[in-house]
Amino acid sequence: MVGKQGRQWRSMCKGLVLGTLLTSCMILLYCLSAPQAHFNLPEGPVPYSCSHRPAQAHTRLFKNSSHHSPGQTGICTPKVDIMFMKTHKTASSTLLNILFRFGEKHRLKFAFPNSRNDFFYPYPFQRSQVKDYRPGMCFNIICNHMRFNAPEVAKVLPTDTSYITILRDPAELFESSFHYFGRLVPMTWKIPGEDKLGEFLRDPRHYFDPNGFNSFYLKNLLFFDFGQENTLELGDPRVEEGIRAIAGRFQLVMLVEHFDESLMLLKDALCWEMDDLLFFKLNARKDSTVSKLTPELRVKALQWNAVDWRLYQHFNVTFWRKVDAYGRQRMADDVAELQRRNAVMAAVCIEGGHAVDAGSIQETAMQPWQPIGEKSIMGYNLKKNVDKAHRKLCLKMLTPELQYLTELGVNLWITKLWGHVRDVINW
Repeated sequence: MVGKQGRQWRSMCKGLVLGTLLTSCMILLYCLSAPQAHFNLPEGPVPYSCSHRPAQAHTRLFKNSSHHSPGQTGICTPKVDIMFMKTHKTASSTLLNILFRFGEKHRLKFAFPNSRNDFFYPYPFQRSQVKDYRPGMCFNIICNHMRFNAPEVAKVLPTDTSYITILRDPAELFESSFHYFGRLVPMTWKIPGEDKLGEFLRDPRHYFDPNGFNSFYLKNLLFFDFGQENTLELGDPRVEEGIRAIAGRFQLVMLVEHFDESLMLLKDALCWEMDDLLFFKLNARKDSTVSKLTPELRVKALQWNAVDWRLYQHFNVTFWRKVDAYGRQRMADDVAELQRRNAVMAAVCIEGGHAVDAGSIQETAMQPWQPIGEKSIMGYNLKKNVDKAHRKLCLKMLTPELQYLTELGVNLWITKLWGHVRDVINW
């Protein structure tokens, strides 16, 4: 009896200590994660371009382009001033890896956040959040998560900047966001049963609190990421105004469902080379953790995220117009070539040729960031006998986002502290 009581007391004490520790850490992280004070920084002249040296021009054959006659050749210079609006759960980590490698190749200057891996999301972007920012400084690329704030972004980047972003089918995005961020949204804690996603979608207004902590993750997340109001009704004129503002700012809006085709449009818009676009899919989930939406739940997800669906439909139309201008056969040929090159790199770089569960990743440096409560994000093992000619590229292509940011000199101490807290929670 005494032994049993002793174990109960130890369990209670352990719970109290753990609870106190977690509460203290959460309070500390909340304070540290608050946006930095935004002072009235002096205005500085925004340069036309921040290319520190002319990128190497190359000849490109323009085929079926909306800007050039069929068969016309010309000289173009790779564009190096880029704003990539990194939306959530849209294969954006894969695109970030492409941008990081391109930036290193051309020795470009990134506008990075300070102390964490995003620009104090979900607060609107402010240029004071950029590491070492001074008015008039030249930055080539900004690409970390932010809540878009066009006037402030424009004060950081040169006027010749190319604005690009990516969207995903809102029903699939909602499922992914619910899985990945659900435990960080307190309103989900009261949803009964094991199928919380299905229960939520059957009556979302019963559970959703627009003022709830982190509630933006569960309604029109794309529209929110672009700095718009995510709880607007579809008929509100601000919805169309917001879409027009996005369309007027971004030269290219890619689609996750047509990722390879999107990369070809990116190559065409920025005058890049095929080798700049090589990629491995990063931050992918295990199939067993993906909730297969029934047709009924898909309809409900689209109805609940009606503004995101309207946004997606608009840019789906513009996307296929760009594909037609690119040329359907040319697109098919180029996509096939990219897939062939990616397959070659996978055979050269990846042990087993495919992604593996987190528990099977051998090196800590290759472990991707995981959602709270589970390890559902897959990663890769680097082949042990990669030849010297490919080893550096293989390492870069396989490196997860946070580790790559650290290599590029970003101080992620708040993100790392939060990672330790997550490890304790998962204990």
